[in-house]
Amino acid sequence: MSVKRDIKVLLAANDVSITFVAQELSRLTGKNYSRSNLSQKLMRGTLRYEEAQMIGEILGYKLKFIRSTPLAT
Repeated sequence: MSVKRDIKVLLAANDVSITFVAQELSRLTGKNYSRSNLSQKLMRGTLRYEEAQMIGEILGYKLKFIRSTPLAT
C-alpha cells in the first residue's frame, strides 16, 4: 500500500475529512495546510514522515516499523 491509500483508508474508516485533517495540521504546526495542499502532497507522494506521523496522531494512530523478514547477517 502507498501512504496515500493508507491515509485515505484511515480517513474513511474514521469518518474524517481531509479538510478536518488539514485544519488540525494547521493548528498543531502553525503552518497553513489546506485540503488542496494536503491532497496534492498525497497525490505526488511528497508527504513528509513527520506530517504522516501527525496525521496518524490526529486520527488516533501511531506509525510503527514492524520487521517482516530477519536481518541478513
